[in-house]
Amino acid sequence: MHSSTNQTPAVLEKGWNPRLPQDTLRKDLVELHPTDASFKGMLDKARKHAIRFIEDSFAYAKGKWDKSHATPDFKVGDLVLVSTTKLNNIKGCKDLKDSFAVAYVITAFNGPNAVEVELSEDLSTKHPTFPGILIKPYKSGDAEKFPLRNRAFHHIPPF
Repeated sequence: MHSSTNQTPAVLEKGWNPRLPQDTLRKDLVELHPTDASFKGMLDKARKHAIRFIEDSFAYAKGKWDKSHATPDFKVGDLVLVSTTKLNNIKGCKDLKDSFAVAYVITAFNGPNAVEVELSEDLSTKHPTFPGILIKPYKSGDAEKFPLRNRAFHHIPPF
């Protein structure tokens, strides 16, 4: 049973639940054929084994997610860079385009891990909501680390 729909995947896909071999065995029989009993035992063991491995894989995936996931600490009005991996309408060569687009302003939050940004005209056809994994904070250039950045050097060639 799925937690949100309270129905099995078979019902959601096909509209009916398939009958499994263990469902066809009658519970009120006094004596079962040994082959039937061993087949049912084999199916029950396989089911328990599969359930245990599914629970283990869910626990492993949750542990990996919890270890590597950090909730972004952005605020409305912050500048963020948007990843260009899913943006296919940026002009130019795909191999030469930057991995993150110019800084955009956060206008709203859609859940704990998605932000809505104010996109420029060239990206106006895209949906403005991006997951936290596709954005990173914008850090402006530090004047102490890069003192020559503010001053433009203009070299005028001699005549």
